[in-house]
Amino acid sequence: MRSFYSFIANEYKIKIGSTYNYIDFLFYNIEFKCYVVMELKATELKKEHIGQIKVYMNYIDRHLKTDQEKKTVGIILCRKDQKYIIEYCSEPFLFTKEYLIV
Repeated sequence: MRSFYSFIANEYKIKIGSTYNYIDFLFYNIEFKCYVVMELKATELKKEHIGQIKVYMNYIDRHLKTDQEKKTVGIILCRKDQKYIIEYCSEPFLFTKEYLIV
């Protein structure tokens, strides 16, 4: 099976204003030519989580993305029924793919 992701970093450190923030996982999707910000939450999805990931996506678009790349995608995985499931994805086309997170 061909891997479409290049792993960049876990807990990717960014500075927004005077505060340091940490993106849980930052990937690069080779097939779609875009960065993917992934956040893991040990709770159910909250509206604050969506706001947080949008801030991170905007940061990556402004500081890492080039004009040849597509906009950054955001994914939030939340813990539900003893497993993690995708509760939020900024781009619906990603739901057509299969992922294995080990």
